Amino acid sequence: MAQFLESMIAEAKKDIQTIVLPEGSDPRILEAARKATDLGIAKIIVVGNPDTIAQTGIDMTGVTVIDNTTDPLRDTFAQALYEIRKSKGMTLDEAQSLMDNVLYFGTMMLKQGMADGLVGGACHATKDVLQPALRVIKMAPEAKRVSSFMVMEVPDCLYGEEGTFMFSDCAVVIQPSADDLSEIAVATAKSFEDLIGKPARVAMLSHASYGSVKDDDADKVVEAVRLAKQKAPQFNIDGELQADAALVPSVGQSKAPGSPVAGMANVLVFPDLDAANIGYKLVQRLAKAEAYGPVTQGLRMPMNDLSRGCSADDVVGTIAITAVQAQRQK
Repeated sequence: MAQFLESMIAEAKKDIQTIVLPEGSDPRILEAARKATDLGIAKIIVVGNPDTIAQTGIDMTGVTVIDNTTDPLRDTFAQALYEIRKSKGMTLDEAQSLMDNVLYFGTMMLKQGMADGLVGGACHATKDVLQPALRVIKMAPEAKRVSSFMVMEVPDCLYGEEGTFMFSDCAVVIQPSADDLSEIAVATAKSFEDLIGKPARVAMLSHASYGSVKDDDADKVVEAVRLAKQKAPQFNIDGELQADAALVPSVGQSKAPGSPVAGMANVLVFPDLDAANIGYKLVQRLAKAEAYGPVTQGLRMPMNDLSRGCSADDVVGTIAITAVQAQRQK
């Protein structure tokens, strides 16, 4: 088992949280519910049809299964959702109809205090997970932007935090402005220190290092660095840096002399979602890295997205991360 995952499981066990898995129709989710329960990392609620789940042969002993199509909670949740969204034009009929949507039903379990976190996205797009999150859970008071990160654990790697990194933003903000990038950098620095427990060294990536190229794209990152340092001087955030300057000490010294981050980065903030998503998938496949996430940050309660190509073990890892996030947010 990967070192990062071991640490998250150990932390999750210290203060058991309740995590809802709304996609009970997916066998990977059911396998993950079984494994997470056996590991004792969380109390698991699965949203799904009990008869259909029983037909899979996966033992759900110790897992709470709730059918969103028949449970009396539908009416309670619909009324609560209507009260939240009526000022935005939602009718009670629309709220009741949304209880057929397992992601909305699961989100209302968080809102009503029945669960501490949610893990979804095994068979839904990121936008489908984020929509109820933003409509119902909403942003944390201190957050200006919801974003995401991937935890990357690269085997036999001398860089980062003994091969562990956070990459951001890999799933949410498509074309971030300089201000968006600064918010992403600060949020990911905090997430790194909360979850990894080590000082964050944040490199804001570009195709240029320390003014080697002057153009609008590089200038955006330069401005993002300025804003991030202004907003959170307690974190080590620097750039603009090329990837090799961020990671390799000798290259960092050459391209960005005097930088507190160059050659030592353990958090990589990419200039846009294209670069971040491509980057993490290349590292995952070519370097055989473990990739956990996308993990959201900036919400009042943790709701985390899964890649639709995830395995049951990936889901278990995300359950553990979500449980630790819930602990920290309390």
